[in-house]
Amino acid sequence: MNDLGQDLELRLVRYFTVVAAHQHFGRAAADLHLAQPALSRQIQRLEKYLGTRLLDRTPQGTRLTPAGQTFLPQAQALLQAARQAELTVREQVRTERIAIGYVEDLVITAAVRELSHRHPDAEIATRHLNCRDVGALTDKRVDALIARVPLPLVDDDVIITPLYEEPRMLVVPDGHPLADRASVTAEELAGEEAAPCAFETEDWASYRILGAGVPPIESYEDKLELVASGRTIAVLPVGDRRSSLRPGLVTVPVEGAPPSRVVLVSRKGDPNPMIRNLRLAAKAVLTAPAP
Repeated sequence: MNDLGQDLELRLVRYFTVVAAHQHFGRAAADLHLAQPALSRQIQRLEKYLGTRLLDRTPQGTRLTPAGQTFLPQAQALLQAARQAELTVREQVRTERIAIGYVEDLVITAAVRELSHRHPDAEIATRHLNCRDVGALTDKRVDALIARVPLPLVDDDVIITPLYEEPRMLVVPDGHPLADRASVTAEELAGEEAAPCAFETEDWASYRILGAGVPPIESYEDKLELVASGRTIAVLPVGDRRSSLRPGLVTVPVEGAPPSRVVLVSRKGDPNPMIRNLRLAAKAVLTAPAP
């Protein structure tokens, strides 16, 4: 009968397979770097656990008993399964890495810190992207992207996870008629545009320039320069603090406007397990900044 309360030890199983392969205790002991008496005792422990003899000694060495012949393929399969389980885990540890892209004004430190806390052995890289570089997700320079919608990505190609929403604010230069207001409404701002009003849709761009005859602008700093010079005004998410760092600009809350939505985006079908882990961490800790 076996040792009650004890589990089958893989080490003893391995010793048995080595003896079975050599059909000789002496050669097996040398292979295992053990003394032959110690190896004999370990095999006896295994036989006691199983409740049967596995090996018989012969003048030429040793041979398998019928029980040993039955146990050998099972023992080899058990060792192989244990080895495969070890390799799988080690491979997962080696591939626990992720590159996270984030755009413009967003601060993702809390999510990165939470992900690192949950997965201390993972390799986590971050990449700051400008608003024109969200293609970093498509061309696999990053594994996930935290950004504001809408995005120039095909919905069928990505998975979008909402994180949080922010209200909008108006940015005007000092002395503008709206600069002293406690708030403005979306309807009032419609009159600031010569072009048809975009406030009638929910898919606002994250940053809107209002005014007639304004040329296309890509740089955020150039947008603020136009506002500061009095040539235009802008509507931004309230979480974007950069306008407050520039003198000569005033921010006013906007009422009745669709919020700016911050999302996490990943490629559909990407097998990287760290993407799901990032999604859980980001949803747990990323929230809209206080006004």
